Amino acid sequence: MYEACKRDLDLILALSALVLSSPVWLLVSVAILLTSGRPVLFRGRRLGRGGREFGMYKFRTMRPGAETMGPGITAAGDPRITPLGRLLRRSKLDELPQLLNVLAGDMSMVGPRPEDPRYADAYSGENAVILTVRPGITGPTQLTYRHEERMLRGQDVDADYRRRLLPAKLQSDLRYVRNRSLRVDVRLILATAARLFRS
Repeated sequence: MYEACKRDLDLILALSALVLSSPVWLLVSVAILLTSGRPVLFRGRRLGRGGREFGMYKFRTMRPGAETMGPGITAAGDPRITPLGRLLRRSKLDELPQLLNVLAGDMSMVGPRPEDPRYADAYSGENAVILTVRPGITGPTQLTYRHEERMLRGQDVDADYRRRLLPAKLQSDLRYVRNRSLRVDVRLILATAARLFRS
């Protein structure tokens, strides 16, 4: 019952958000084209339900080909991020294209944070339950760690991420999966909307 209602809510909210945000899509797409060229969208590999990999869409915020240069995790001040990209990341507008992933069924509006496949080894033991549900655009982990880039420090960003942030984020995702409900999801959607309007 919960899963069916959740999927219906996902489709309604994703379609509504796509229609309402269509002018923003146009403005952001033109701005990216004018400032750094093509492509407008970036498709990054992420772990989905059942551990299956999928392509998660975002507006491109880094220089073309940046994913092959440097670590997979970005920290504040990463020179690969374009000036416009910094603005898009700060406002979270770069995540709008994930609505397409929700419509495709790869993601939900609310769920665990979609993680890079290079960290698949962290989903062992009790953490394996996180991969039994669709990852989400928002969730408790996404809200708590929305300024993740500022939290990372040191020269080895990947090692710092694995040591400090990833374990805490997995615990947050685990708590969500164990306690999820429609009421929890609606509360998180409202909290996300409030935070976006404030920013």
